Amino acid sequence: MRARDLAVQVPPVRVGDPVSRAVKVMVNEGLPGVIIVDWDDRPRYVLPGSQVLKLMVSEYSDDSALARTIDEAHADQFWSDMGTRSIADCVDVEEAKLAKVRPDATVLEVVIAMSKLRTPLIAVVDETGKLVGCITLNGLLAVVALPYV
Repeated sequence: MRARDLAVQVPPVRVGDPVSRAVKVMVNEGLPGVIIVDWDDRPRYVLPGSQVLKLMVSEYSDDSALARTIDEAHADQFWSDMGTRSIADCVDVEEAKLAKVRPDATVLEVVIAMSKLRTPLIAVVDETGKLVGCITLNGLLAVVALPYV
């Protein structure tokens, strides 16, 4: 089995899209994260769900003392603020990773890449670098481990 056999199509999330789009795609598609692509559909970042959460609260995440000053009545305010910020405005490029494999990668290569980069999803890219689909941790485990547990 090859990466192309495990890859699933996902709606594109672009660098210039609002953070709310990344959240919506994750929720609607049941994904453990998102793949952020440029305007040519080439993956730029693979963000696990925890990094998407960080995008949502980016203006508070560097200062936990600031988060404590916001009372419960206003704590939900960041949800409405989230829609006005783009992914490019919020992504931490030093923390963001680009987890990708080629369509002909073996299952073992996918497992190694995912575990090495500590990501619950990985982009499958063609020879031109364009996104073909993604493989999720749950999808991978269902094929690799489920028959044996």
